[in-house]
Amino acid sequence: MGAEVSITGVLVAMAITIILIFRSINPPYAMMAGAIAGGIVGGLSLAATLEFMIGGAQLLTPAVLRILAAGVLVGVLIESGAANVIANTIVSKMGETRALLAITVSALVLTAVGVFIAAAVITVAPIALMIAKRTGVSRLSVLIAVVCGARAGNVMSPNPNTIAAAESFSIPLTSVMFAGVAPAIVGAGCTYFIAKKLNDKGSKVTKIMAEKTDEINQPSFLAAISGPLFAIFILSLQPLLGIEVDSLIALPAGGIFGAIIMRKTPYLKSFMTSGLQKMSGISILILATGTLAGIIVNSSLSRMIMSGLNAFDLPISFIAPLSGSFMALATASATSSAAISSNVFGEILLENGVSALAAATMINAGASAFDHLPHGPLFHISRDSLFMGMKERLKALPYETLIGLVIVTVSTIIYAGLL
Repeated sequence: MGAEVSITGVLVAMAITIILIFRSINPPYAMMAGAIAGGIVGGLSLAATLEFMIGGAQLLTPAVLRILAAGVLVGVLIESGAANVIANTIVSKMGETRALLAITVSALVLTAVGVFIAAAVITVAPIALMIAKRTGVSRLSVLIAVVCGARAGNVMSPNPNTIAAAESFSIPLTSVMFAGVAPAIVGAGCTYFIAKKLNDKGSKVTKIMAEKTDEINQPSFLAAISGPLFAIFILSLQPLLGIEVDSLIALPAGGIFGAIIMRKTPYLKSFMTSGLQKMSGISILILATGTLAGIIVNSSLSRMIMSGLNAFDLPISFIAPLSGSFMALATASATSSAAISSNVFGEILLENGVSALAAATMINAGASAFDHLPHGPLFHISRDSLFMGMKERLKALPYETLIGLVIVTVSTIIYAGLL
């Protein structure tokens, strides 16, 4: 057996990462610093530590390429106005009498079709504030609807977290997406129920910023949704007909197809540039996540968790939702936690008879359900988008955590063989 990082080293790596993120150090640097400290404290030489870090980053390179390719679809959806059209159409069709349900569904649909979660929150927030002002629902209830609706959609999306989970287990992206539908729907239902209960709690929206929109150049709803639907259709060819089209091809193809249908091809170059810029930060984060994963995967953590599950007589499949959730609580990033958990625990799950689809789905559910904490970007993006003070934003955390638990529980019940 080669060099191995001790459990103390792993704990130090995680602790330093979390502390640095809380102190507003950029997460990629925080993870690399944590990985170096953890490797050295865990008994490795500096050379061995760097070797494990580089090896971990190399494992995630295929996922990074797919995430960069997804930037074409993301850029087209956001920059063409398609994301706004999708959200506005859903809200207008459902009506203000079902305002909170409309907000929840629009946030869910946006993330489910490939708008990454932060962009979905930014897109839906102005619409949600406008509805909140008209209907008198509280800012807190609107926040729950927007953020948790988006998180539910993220469980079944072609977003970086799902790409990372599918890539790690070498299974079709659409298989993981479709497996996330049931947890997402239950999570969205729970979101609406809680948001409805909170509609009179907290501050009210009394004024909103006027939004400037170019109504003339807005695409139709069918044109706006055409790109994601085309990408999902192409990706579905493998599980349905055995025709394999990688997401590296399918997601950019969906973006290009959408631009053609919306008659926005003259702007495609700028859309692609914008999408690449948006995905570059996530790609850097994933590579840095790989350095931390390299330390954890070469530790005795897997054996310790196995011993704990055996001691409590719990199924091995529980590793998947627990690891995804724990890493999400530690990093406050769905993408990072999906990547780390899949690479660290994937082999042990498969060796003990857990199917690749079940493992990827439960890890993705756990990763997507707990990325709302204050040391992550989603917390601050949602606070700024909905113009909330820190104290009021913190009040939402228990409800967001409860909804996350519901999503993970549903996924575990279905895919851990508990039914």
